[in-house]
Parts: sequence; structure tokens; C-alpha cells
Amino acid sequence: MSRTAPKRTLVIDLDACTGCHACTIACKGWQNANEDTRLPDADAYGKAPFGAFLNRVHSYEVIADGTPARLIHYPRTCVHCENPPCVPVCPTGASQQTADGLVQIDASRCLGCGLCAWACPYGARELDPVAGVMRKCTLCANRIDDPARPAEDRIPACVRACPTGARHFGDPADAESPLGRLVADRGGFAPMPEFGTKPSSRYLPPRPKDQLGAGGGLAPLVPGGGLSAWLDAVLGRR
Repeated sequence: MSRTAPKRTLVIDLDACTGCHACTIACKGWQNANEDTRLPDADAYGKAPFGAFLNRVHSYEVIADGTPARLIHYPRTCVHCENPPCVPVCPTGASQQTADGLVQIDASRCLGCGLCAWACPYGARELDPVAGVMRKCTLCANRIDDPARPAEDRIPACVRACPTGARHFGDPADAESPLGRLVADRGGFAPMPEFGTKPSSRYLPPRPKDQLGAGGGLAPLVPGGGLSAWLDAVLGRR
């Protein structure tokens, strides 16, 4: 199933993210409020801790020639691809794409084989070691589709919890919407488009604090490739 434009997705501002992990905690808290989506932890403060998370934040020091070193926080989560490679490889049909384009997992059909995790180039899936099934970001579908909630609260838990407003929710393909204009003005990009997965989510690049590139544009963080090249290197694709 393929869509011509995303209807609901995340836009993450790498310039505003401080790496506080509020999104990680809020996500886990919301999932743990429901028995069917509970994410386990074990020995959290011991010698061999483990746990399942649907959102993780990675921090990297980026050093480019002629520019000061910078700390960039990169939130990693499912980007809800329009052409998700995780769906066709699932042997039981547990990995699915809904009519509105969200990529979800039917835990009752999941074998925990991990083929979807191997197929996903974004590292967005994790094995629940207790339930023995794969887990991933659901975009809080049971929250955003809850008619009992006020409209302003029908957003993913991670967006609701972000203290700096680094996470946005909506349709970035709607050029007339405030979110669409933000993505256009900031040069929002889909990660690793060369895979042909057509991620619905967008990342807004960090803005340089001390200089502008030629013509007044954003200065690249990585010589010869800009943020996309840096992100590919971070994810081990270059």
C-alpha cells in the first residue's frame, strides 16, 4: 500500500532537541499504561540491565573543517514509510500498513523472528524479550484516534511531552499548513531517501550558530554532503 502524501507523521527539529529523553520516557509511560503494549525492563540498576524502547535519542559530536565542534541529538524512531520494507518480509502478516499509512505490528501474529528489524534501514524495531514479539512506534494510534480526548491532546505522547517543542505532529506534505511551511522554510528532509522507502517523517536540520553558507543558506555540518551525509555516516550507511 502506498500513499501520495502522509496524513499524520512526526517532524523532528534537530536544532531544538536537547537530548533530554523526555520523549523516550513519555513514550514508554504511555505504552505501559496498556497491558497489550507494555514494554519490559529488567535489572534496571544492576549489572545486566535490559529494556525495550520505541524512542531512543542518540547524541553525537559533529566536527567539520573550519567550524566549531557541535553536539547533535538525533531522536530515532519509526518514520512510517510509504513503502515500508518491513511489511513484505513478515512471514505471518504481523507487520501491516493501515489504511491511513501508519506501519503497525499485530502482536498476536508476531513470531519474534526479527526479519522486519533486518529489513528496516532505520533501526526502528526492537524485540520485546519478555513477550517474544517485535515492538515499534505506533504513533500513539490509540491516543490520536481517541474521540474522548480534546483535539489539542490527540497527539503522540512524545510530542506532548517535549519541553522544547522539537517534535511536531501533522502532515508536512500540506504546503499550506503551518507544519508544511516550517518544513519548507527549514529544509526538512526524509532520512536516507536512496532506499526508496519514502519516509513520512521529516527532520529539520540544525542551524549554524556562527556562520552561514554561501548565498546565506545553512552551512553544511559535514563537508561535501551536508546533514544527509552526516546522518548516513551515523547510521553506518557510509
